[in-house]
Amino acid sequence: MTALRTLPLFFVAWLGLAAMARADDKHGFLDRVYKDADGKEAKYVLFIPKEYDGKKAYPLILFLHGAGETGTDGKKQAEVGLGKAIEKQADTFPFITVFPQSQKRTWQANSDDGKRALAILDETEKEYKVDKKRVYLTGLSMGGFGTWSMAETFPEKWAAIVPICGGGDPKTAEKIKNIPCWIFHGDADNAVKVDRSRDMKKALETAGGKPIYTEYAGVGHNSWDKAYATKELYEWLLKQESK
Repeated sequence: MTALRTLPLFFVAWLGLAAMARADDKHGFLDRVYKDADGKEAKYVLFIPKEYDGKKAYPLILFLHGAGETGTDGKKQAEVGLGKAIEKQADTFPFITVFPQSQKRTWQANSDDGKRALAILDETEKEYKVDKKRVYLTGLSMGGFGTWSMAETFPEKWAAIVPICGGGDPKTAEKIKNIPCWIFHGDADNAVKVDRSRDMKKALETAGGKPIYTEYAGVGHNSWDKAYATKELYEWLLKQESK
């Protein structure tokens, strides 16, 4: 205590603020580590809503990033797309959100990265009080392709999907036609042609599905910032429940 009195007042105040910042390590963006059956570790990020107290079940979103965030740092996947949108409304964002990180540049459902993402999702559902009827899947670019892949492989898992500037296999439309779906793409996208989303929309409609489709005129590959800034998207998601 004597040593503390010798510190400048501003430094003592800083220590107090730092302690306050560390006081709540159960909400907001949390750095986590997943360990598989062989003991191999993978870093990821988990967002826990400010009001979460474990008493009521919360909806959950699994977010799949794009190719540019591939790696092992466990952080950059939460700094783009959905993570960036959550930061602007962190105090009120009502979804538990899982941000796994691809290490091999793919999110296909049968890949190691895809399987790990689903394992992390499963781990989160066991650790937190999650509304199992309101588990949603979204991704951008490479993650958009992953969203279509995971939807067709595990159609029963998702209350709704939101693929952004990705592409799927139109032949799988029959499997996923009953999953509520909101597709986003920019018509000036030179990385993933907008036809990939248009084809999925058409295939779903032909199969009897009713996807929502938003196409941004003059927008290139980055259609995700506009998509995740869409307030109505989250309102729509909260209304979707698995049967």
